[in-house]
This record gives sequence, C-alpha cells and structure tokens, in this order.
Amino acid sequence: MDKKTQKKPTESPEKGRILSKPRIFFGLTFILLSAVLAFSFVSYLMNWKADQSQAGTMLDKSIKSSNIFGKVGDWLGNIFIFESIGIASFIIAFLLLVVGTLILKKKIFKPWKTIGHSLFFICWLPIFMGALTKGQGVLGGVYGYQIMDYLNSIIGAVGLWTVLAASILLYFILEFNLRPSSIKAKLDKINENTIGKVKSMMPDSNDNFEADEELREEAEEVEEEETASRVTVSDVTNQVVNTPVNTVKAPEPVSAPKGFPEVPVSNEIETITTPNHTSFDAEPKEVSQPVSLNLSTKPIVPVSSPEEAFDIRPSAPSPAVPSTPAQENIKFNVEVAQVIDVLDDSDKKSQELVEKHGLYDHKLDLANFQMPPVELLKDYGNEEISINKEELEENKNKIVGLLKNFNVGIAEIKATIGPTVTLYEIVPEAGIRVAAIKKLQDDIALNLSALGIRIIAPMPGKGTIGIEVPRKNPTMVSMRSVIASQKFQNTDMDLPVVFGKTISNEIFMADLSKMPHLLMAGATGQGKSVGINAILTSLLYKKHPSELKFVMVDPKKVELSLYSKIERHYLAKLPDAEEAIITDTNKVINTLNSLCIEMDTRYDLLKNAFCKNLKEYNKKFTERKLNPENGHRYLPYIVLVVDEFADLIMTAGKEVELPIARLAQLARAVGIHLIVATQRPSVNVITGMIKANFPARAAFRVISSVDSRTILDSPGADQLIGKGDMLYFNGNEILRLQCAFVDTPEVERLAEFIGEQKGYASALLLPEYVSEDSTSTVGAFDPNEKDALFEEAARIIVSTQQGSTSMLQRQLKLGYNRAGRIMDQLEASGIVGGFNGAKAREVLISDLHSLEQFLEDLRS
Repeated sequence: MDKKTQKKPTESPEKGRILSKPRIFFGLTFILLSAVLAFSFVSYLMNWKADQSQAGTMLDKSIKSSNIFGKVGDWLGNIFIFESIGIASFIIAFLLLVVGTLILKKKIFKPWKTIGHSLFFICWLPIFMGALTKGQGVLGGVYGYQIMDYLNSIIGAVGLWTVLAASILLYFILEFNLRPSSIKAKLDKINENTIGKVKSMMPDSNDNFEADEELREEAEEVEEEETASRVTVSDVTNQVVNTPVNTVKAPEPVSAPKGFPEVPVSNEIETITTPNHTSFDAEPKEVSQPVSLNLSTKPIVPVSSPEEAFDIRPSAPSPAVPSTPAQENIKFNVEVAQVIDVLDDSDKKSQELVEKHGLYDHKLDLANFQMPPVELLKDYGNEEISINKEELEENKNKIVGLLKNFNVGIAEIKATIGPTVTLYEIVPEAGIRVAAIKKLQDDIALNLSALGIRIIAPMPGKGTIGIEVPRKNPTMVSMRSVIASQKFQNTDMDLPVVFGKTISNEIFMADLSKMPHLLMAGATGQGKSVGINAILTSLLYKKHPSELKFVMVDPKKVELSLYSKIERHYLAKLPDAEEAIITDTNKVINTLNSLCIEMDTRYDLLKNAFCKNLKEYNKKFTERKLNPENGHRYLPYIVLVVDEFADLIMTAGKEVELPIARLAQLARAVGIHLIVATQRPSVNVITGMIKANFPARAAFRVISSVDSRTILDSPGADQLIGKGDMLYFNGNEILRLQCAFVDTPEVERLAEFIGEQKGYASALLLPEYVSEDSTSTVGAFDPNEKDALFEEAARIIVSTQQGSTSMLQRQLKLGYNRAGRIMDQLEASGIVGGFNGAKAREVLISDLHSLEQFLEDLRS
C-alpha cells in the first residue's frame, strides 16, 4: 500500500476530551493543594505562637484565627511545621506542585532529580535549623530539634557542626561535580569562550558561526531520520518472520529525505519457512497470491496463529492441532487469572460489606458489658520494699566468711532485693570450681539461719553465682498492685496472665496463648489455689465474655465454686450438665472428649478458611471474609482449668490422660489452652505423655527434691519458703517469682460484679458426646407412654430440620434428661434417625404436613 495514501488512525475528539478531564482535574487539585499549604505555612510563620495555641480548638466558634485559611491553616501549620520538619514543610508543598505539573504533562522540572534534592533538604534542613536556632522557635520543628539534641548528646556541638558541614559539602560536590578534573575542564571552557568572544569581534565571523550552526542542525535532522528508518525496517522484519509463506511483497520504497543517502531495498524479503499444518498434504504449499502487509499505526491485536493475522483460510478443514507448550502456558495463565478474579471478587464483596455495615463486632451481644474496675480488689497499702542495710551487711559478711573458711575466695559480691528473697551474686576468684560452691548449700543455710536457700550456679548469661536468701520481713504482692500497673493495662497479649513480681521487683507477665499450656504443682497450703485465682482474675480483667470461655474442673468442689456466678458470661459446659463447674469424674471424661470434638470442628473451620491459627481466623471473620451460612462463626478462646489432676488420674486413669494429652498436643492452634494443677507431682500422675506437652510449668513449694525434678526437671522447688513463693519455667530458664495474693472476698466481689450484669441466655454449650460403652436404650415405641411434649418437640424438629437435644432444651426449657427421653421417643417412632456423634440427628420427615398425617396415624 502506498505510504501517501495510507491514513493514520486518529482517536475521536470526544474520547480525547473524556480521557483528559481526569488528568486536568487531578493535576489542578495537586497544584491547588500546594498553594493552600504554602500560604498556610507563610501565614502560620507570621503569627505561629497564637496559631499554635488555636490548633486544637477547631470546633470552638468563639476563638478566631489569624491564619489566611483559618483554623485549617493553623492545624496544617502546627502538624507540618511545629510538630514535624519546620520550614522544610515548604518542600512538601513544592513536591505537590511538581506532581501536579507532571499529571498535566508540563515537564517544568526533572522529576527524579527534583525528588532526590527535596528528600535531601527534608532530612537535613530541619537539623541545620535546629542547630542554628538551638531548638528555639519553629524553624527546625520537633524532628530537627530531637535529631539535633540526640547528635549533640553523642558527638557534641563540634561534631554536630562537622557532620552538617560535611553533608553540605558532599551535596555541592555531587551536585556541581566539584572534582579537580571537572574544575580544570570548566576553566578551559571559560578560556575557550573568552577566545571565541575575541574572535567574534573580527569581521565576517558572524556569518561563519551561523553557517556552522545550520550545518549542525541539518546533521541532527539526518541522524533522527536515519534512526526512524531503522525502526521502520525492523518492525517490518519482525512482522514478516515466522509466517507460512515463502515470499512476501515488501512495501514500495520510500523516497529518502533530503540529505539522507539512498538505500537499495529489494522487492522480496526472504523469510524463514515453517511447515503448514493447516493442510492434509505432507509437503507445505506455497501461497500463490502475495500477501500485503498493513503498516498502519493501529495497535497490534494478539492472534492465536499467523493465518489469522494475514487472513489465510485453508481450502480444506484442518485436523486437530496438538497444543504447544506456549499455548498450554497461555491456558494456565488464563486459569490462574480466573482464580485471582474470583478471589478479588470475594475481597471486593467483603470490602463492600465492611463499608456498608462496618467490621463484625463480636461484643455487640453484650455491648453494655463493663469490665471490672480495679477498686474491687483490696488495697493493702504501701508495698514498697524496705531496705534493711544491717541485714544485708550481716548476710554478706556471713557468706564471705563461710566461703573463706572453705578456701573459696570471693572477688566481688552484690545484692538484689526482692519482695521475699534477696539475691546475692558473687564472682569467685580465678581457679575456684563452681561445684565446690554448690556443695556448700546446706552449710550456707545453717550459717545464715535461713528457712531455705537456693544456689544458682552459674547465673544464666551473667557469669556469676547466685545465692537466694529469704528476707526476715518479706513484702506482700497484692493483686491490685499488679492489675493496676501500666504494664498490665497497656499489654497487647492475647491472653495476658500476671503472676506477680520477680526477684528484682518487676511485674512478671506471660501470654497463655504462647505458653500454650501451664502445668502447676505444689504441696497443700503453699499458694497453688491462690495462683489459679490470680491467673483467672487477670484474664477476667482483660478479656470480654465473647472472647474467652472457661471449662472448670474442680474435684474438691469448693475451690472454683466462686466462679459459678459468671456462668452465663464466661463459662462453658456440656448440654446435659446442670452446673457449669464440673465435679463428677464421669462428667469430666465426657467434657474432655467433648473438647476434643470441639477442637476437631475448629480445625475443619480453619482448614476451610485457609487459616493457620485462631487469631487469623477471627480476623478474617471480623473483616466479613467468611460466610456464616457455611458454618463460620467467631471463635472465643477456651481455657480448661483442672484444679486437682491427681484425683482424676486415680479415679479415671487413661480415660482422662488420653484426651488431656490429645488436647495438649493439638489444641493450641485453635485457641484451646490447658491449666492443670496438682498437689502431688509424681511420675504416675504427671506422666511423660502429659509432661512433654506442657513446656510452661509453675512450681510452688514441694516436699522433696524428687518432686521438684518431676515438675521442673531440676531441684529448687523444695527450697522455696511457701506463701506464694514459686518458680516459673518456660522452657528456657527458671525464674523465681512472688505470686500475687488475691483473697476469697476479692474473688467473690469480682464474680458478683460480672454476674449482676446482663449475660448470654446460657453458658457456652460444648458439643454432645456419648461414650462408646453407653448403649442405646431406644426400644419399641409405645404411644401410650409418650411424653406430653412429644408432638410439640416433633414439630420443632421437623420445622427446623435439625435433630438436636440441646435445641429441644432451649426451645422447650427442659432439662437434658427429659429432652433426651423425648429424642429417644422421636427416634423410636421414626421421626429422627440414630445418634450421629457430634452432628445433629437426621430428620426423616421433610415437612409439617407429612408430620401431621404421621401424628394422626399414631393417635389412631
């Protein structure tokens, strides 16, 4: 096709206008924002003291602003200048102007160079102004003052100005290329220019220079046309290669522009021939009619084959062509794109739901629930540690004198005073063996007249040997002091548990979800039950009822009974249980197996939601990415508390040990955590299967070192002094703590405060569980012995199509035993199917009309 007759496709003017409107809008918007910021900053600097005081009074109509943009200008100036980077804020306004001009396609500034220079001045100008003004005024901003003050405190004033001068010098060197060679080249250029000016004064020199300029311009035009012709030829070649023809007619030669040499172009371009698979012939055929190439500037549309590109249609139908690897790759990319589109659609739908309804609020059912105040706990007055220097000096002299008697030299000794014990850290002289000091534990205890001392040799990570000596006048650690601390109030732990204070008088906290299970042991009267109450109290002070549920097992029947008042808020139980706090051994077995069923159900939900743990799952559900119609729901944490584990092992044995071990192995990812306490930490109670899955352990005082090794794998718990003195082992090191004291009246007040508030209809119902040895007592159905609520229960079951005993309990307000008998009668009559484990029974009648006919037949 002739190039003269070829027309370039042009876009319609309407389309051009439509495309240019957003660009103009956004460009002018950025320029306008730049002007607003600049004028606001100028006005703020003129009267910044008054404007700063008015920055937080935007809604107060009585206060007038002196800023040109009013209180908005005050706020902008306060944010950018005073609280940020000072006068460098003008650079931000300048960057907005640059962005606006780039959007309008007005290349006034070089973008990358401008951004680089701007970032340099944003970083260093506030520091320079802060050093220049010494933090007075607003020219450097808070950023400049703080960085200047930090550098000044580290390297001094001279070092600060040295760094600033070096940065400025480096900037000028890099920007203006101030190297010796470049300076010399610039000087030579200046000399040449001077000589040129002298020559220009000579006659006819202007004509020569004008001729040279014209020749230079013509050479540049020839270069551009040559480059364009090369691109045109390469484009033609790329379109011709891999076509199934032998010869292709090339376009007519284009006349070369003026000054461009004539290049001979042949009429036929040789191409690579490929076999033509579109024909049944064995040998490829040549296309007799030449193919004309369209060299227009229209965008190239992707095609599946060269025949479609050149509109070559075979005369005979073509057989099925096997897919090439490239085509398979295209199919795979299309399938992946479709999957991504589906995921994007679900994300868009969840975003629309969040924009319309907001994030899912799991606290909405109990929106008015108030967390318990700290005032419910007893204030025991001043708990500061009193330092008795005479006691410290006396103990130090006794320790040094005793070790000297056994030829153990001490190079250094220091003391750390805790609530109940004092830690003496000693550094032995060179050549002293650690084992020699360990053997003197009883001798040191005898010499100090102490109840029991504990030697830590060596101290982890310190290079010293620790000797823990009980104080004569210990200080009590109250629960109120640790709950009211900022460390507990501002924690971001999922399940924060505050135990008490360390030996250095610091509040010690741990995350139960990271433990993930806790094993507690201690002799009677040493503070074990108080420790359980401290753990439960800290959780009740931090978690909402919708976020946490307790399953409490109390074989002693008196330790955890105080928490029965919070049943409708925080407790979980079996559907047939009358009381939420479990005291019967048989019900304990069923509860543990029910928790295993709940664990498996939660794992299925996490698998379907593609989540690895409970936190990710609840986050997805809160963001409305999971459909409740598919069984998804907000899952609270479940904490199983067993007060006396040894009694359960004695009465039930393996029936309790196996579900406990299974929960300890698997349940942490789905938010089920265990707290198991026992008075007797022997190997037949804390077996290897259980002990291996409880990395976190808390030991109160025990009777013998064998018990200490059983619970902690090391001695030391037998040397504790009781009354809340405990050792905590988290798998890495053993910490000595003083457990916080919470009395029974404090727990009662806490439970009453929670129980008096509005709660759920009942405790959280765990899945139903029927043991394997329990045989079904369903026999032949006798219509004369059916329950009075039989027909009403049948209508509820058929209308909801859900054969659940717990649902009958809720709907008819029955106990579990009567609801179970009604369910057995429904099964015997043929309305529902047999027991199906954790799932609801199958309903055999589809609608209420068929049910009424069935009931009529039963009556007759």
